[in-house]
Amino acid sequence: MTLIAIVVFALALGTGAFATWQIAQNRLVADLVGATAVAARKTGLDIQKGRPNPVVPPVNRIDRIQVVANDGRVVAASPAMLGSPPISRMRPVGGDIRVDGTSCVGSSAVKRECYITVGLRMAHTVYGDVMVYAAAPEPPVLRTNSLEVALALFSLGLLALLGWGTWHLAGRTLAPVGRIRTEMAEITASDLSRRMPVPESGDEMAHLTETINATLERLERAVENQRRFASDASHELRTPLTGLRTKLELAISDPEAESPLSTMCSALRDVERLQAIVEDLLLLARLNAGVAGPPEPVDLAELVTYEAKRHSSRHELLLERAPGVVVRGSRLQLGRLLTNLLANADRHAVSEVRVRVRSERGEAVLEVTDDGLGIPAEERERVFQRFTRLDSARSRDAGGTGLGLPIARDIAVAHYGRLYAADSTTGRGARLVLRLPLLSAFRS
Repeated sequence: MTLIAIVVFALALGTGAFATWQIAQNRLVADLVGATAVAARKTGLDIQKGRPNPVVPPVNRIDRIQVVANDGRVVAASPAMLGSPPISRMRPVGGDIRVDGTSCVGSSAVKRECYITVGLRMAHTVYGDVMVYAAAPEPPVLRTNSLEVALALFSLGLLALLGWGTWHLAGRTLAPVGRIRTEMAEITASDLSRRMPVPESGDEMAHLTETINATLERLERAVENQRRFASDASHELRTPLTGLRTKLELAISDPEAESPLSTMCSALRDVERLQAIVEDLLLLARLNAGVAGPPEPVDLAELVTYEAKRHSSRHELLLERAPGVVVRGSRLQLGRLLTNLLANADRHAVSEVRVRVRSERGEAVLEVTDDGLGIPAEERERVFQRFTRLDSARSRDAGGTGLGLPIARDIAVAHYGRLYAADSTTGRGARLVLRLPLLSAFRS
């Protein structure tokens, strides 16, 4: 594209110079023709009024003037043309009285001279009907194509100079791009820790390098998270599978050791745990892929009431609901988020779980609080990581899959909100806070 731009620019410049020269050339010719025509007309008017005189005076520095009779004789001429043959034999045709042209004398290219000539047919002069010719030397610049050749050579030289300069500048500019390409080609999925050297120029190339490094850092974190997730998921699936297989093998090897009903019930619990883990993994995959239903207005107070009725809690469930707290999103996903928070709180509460819905500074706020042991401040971010183990009191062995809170946070992020653990207002237990933009924020 750069080379094409150079060629177009050079062609445009050359065309512009040639057009300018053509305009100047046409103007020069027009001026000479005009001056010659004035000399011929003044001479014709003089011989119409005056007496015969074989010598006519020059007019405005036009000194090549002749009066030629119809039989071809020169009956009068300017001093420079006395004794010379007729300047031209051009004659007007039809009803015209004027003829313009170029007359040349001399046979060789060296001695050849050309003149811009204007002829006027004059009637009723002292010589009768005659042709009055006036001629002006053609400027040397019009005789050859030297100026056109010079313009062409200038355009070619300019094109070459621009091409060399652009090539040199593009080479210097794109050299860092070549180094970045080489570095990027050596980076593989197995080693994403390498970074591009950032130039100290502070220009766009430096900004590009910084952007690439930031992208590589995010990619490295994402790949590391995926690897850790795959490892944890395989471990979590292997545990119930191993238990299920062990129970089935024992039942087969010693059918009398345990009743078939007890074995099947135990196996069913392992299968239910496997199913819960697989369903949570599928939901996480859909959330990461951005799969969601069409957004709709969701009243959080109504949603809390509905999910509280569906939720089977082991402890007292206290609700504080402010009306008119409406958000925009998927009712199904927000219901799953609330279910996960309620299940987490119910699993770790001692006697009660409290849910509070309100609006605050343009945001909908939903808080789920339990009166259990709480979450240590240094562990509050870790509980949102997949398959995270804390102490025995808040572990997955209490009935969860280890994916409830990570799923809840992913749903919050998908709805342009945030979910985090905060200090409990009562001084004990865990307090999880969901903040989502109100529906009015999308309409404004």
